Amino acid sequence: MESMKDKAAIVGVGYTPQGKVPGRSSMSFHIEAARNAIEDAGLKIGQVDGLLMQPPMAAIGDPMVAPAYLAQKLGLRVRFMAAHDVWGASAGCMAQHAAWAVVHELADYVVCTYGENALSGTSEYGAALNGGIEYGMFGAVAGYALAARRGIYEFGAGPETWKEIAVAARKWANLNPAARYHDRPMSYEDYYNSRLIVDPFRLFDICLISDGGRAFIVTTAERARDCKKKPVYIMGMGQDHSATNAPQATHLAGPIGAKVSGEEAYKMAGVTRKDIDACEIYDCFTYTVELTLAGYGFFAPGEGKDFLKAERLAPGGDFPVNTSGGQLSEAYFQGFTALTEAIVQLRGEAGKRQLGAVTKTREPEIIMVSHNGGVLQTHSTLILRR
Repeated sequence: MESMKDKAAIVGVGYTPQGKVPGRSSMSFHIEAARNAIEDAGLKIGQVDGLLMQPPMAAIGDPMVAPAYLAQKLGLRVRFMAAHDVWGASAGCMAQHAAWAVVHELADYVVCTYGENALSGTSEYGAALNGGIEYGMFGAVAGYALAARRGIYEFGAGPETWKEIAVAARKWANLNPAARYHDRPMSYEDYYNSRLIVDPFRLFDICLISDGGRAFIVTTAERARDCKKKPVYIMGMGQDHSATNAPQATHLAGPIGAKVSGEEAYKMAGVTRKDIDACEIYDCFTYTVELTLAGYGFFAPGEGKDFLKAERLAPGGDFPVNTSGGQLSEAYFQGFTALTEAIVQLRGEAGKRQLGAVTKTREPEIIMVSHNGGVLQTHSTLILRR
């Protein structure tokens, strides 16, 4: 792969109201997030000539959510455009494809967007992911529960490890005013008392469903220096997609796509895991965090129960993970949750949850970001620096 190290940067981030936001269409969140990202970067609409959009998985009430319509509503005339859906890995893949586009002069500024009214709208998100109905499995939770059960069998994964991940995420969310669970602390007892959804997953092992949107803008490193905010440079990137659904998969206890995509990202960035200051991991389920970090080489399969302790992952710890609260405790916007948080942290704009002196953690120079889709079927990795 061509080395893209430090050739492209992310220069704008756009947020919208999030949580339960009645009366909004998915497209309205795409529009608002994109406009806010453009403003955040200090750009004018006419300067943005690239658009990548991840449509909702199944927005029955929103059939017109497509990039051409979004470009029209934003007033963009673009020369690089696509609907981009690699499930939860899409945000990382978008950043990579946008980087290639700007470096190879297919566009100057590419805005990448996500939006969905999944909580208060009519989305069927995850209703029968991977065609699982013929196996008596319904939705993503059942597929990941199958994977988690295999992890328990193969290397002793389980609630004693997952509770640490869930509690740490909640501690970060308690510092994030925008998080769904900002005002609700979680103890280990709370975790164990939460109801089983699909064995072995309890309620707090599972990501949120959210209304809202996110967006970010990619340009060349040279142009980034002229934008309003501090650039966040893309040091390394990688992808790996098994594309095999859970009942036929051989990777449910690893290695998942984190291994190959992580190795590619490390190599391009010229760093090792010892150089990583924090991780923003796609936490659709607690088990996914354990499996992903093992794939990235932070510990061997089976060693998660020793490595993953809340006091290490939470504010004040030496290995910060999912500093917004993640998809478990902040909001679910597929891979956009993790990626936008990494950008905000590297720009020093995270407020009470800011890495460094504020949270008694290391100053963030380099952050690793993971994105996972389907039931461990797609994976993208980014290594970002300030």
